[in-house]
Amino acid sequence: MTEEVQGAATAAPRSFDIRGVMAALPHRYPLLLVDRVEALVIDERIHAVKAVSMNEQFFQGHFPGRPIMPGVLQIEALAQAAGVLAVESLGLAGSGKLVYFMAIEDAKFRTPVEPGCLLDLHVEFTQKRSRVCKFAGKAMLGDKIATECSFTAMIADS
Repeated sequence: MTEEVQGAATAAPRSFDIRGVMAALPHRYPLLLVDRVEALVIDERIHAVKAVSMNEQFFQGHFPGRPIMPGVLQIEALAQAAGVLAVESLGLAGSGKLVYFMAIEDAKFRTPVEPGCLLDLHVEFTQKRSRVCKFAGKAMLGDKIATECSFTAMIADS
């Protein structure tokens, strides 16, 4: 971890229901991929949840007879969780600023994500600056890693 993150003050984790998630993110159905935030520690980390349902549009074609959540959407869910973390940590709510992907690195897909799963999204800052942040993320199915990656995002005007 970098010095910027190591010096962060420890605070009690916060949680958000879907209304809180929607207040932090501009995404809406069908691309809102975070259902709730279990724990958010400002300037450090977030644990969010995506309830994977058979009603998701992508399951119609990925794959008929063996529905699996596309890996790119698992990464998008991690990025959205990181967006909530950044918005809350940087005080961006209502500012007109958005969190945009810049890079995805070292993505690995280890376990298929199927309908009926609760996908636990764990993201932490690895570097935090005023306009560019780096994150490490893991999407978990219980104690199994489904997806992991590192990514970079930029804070910009909407």
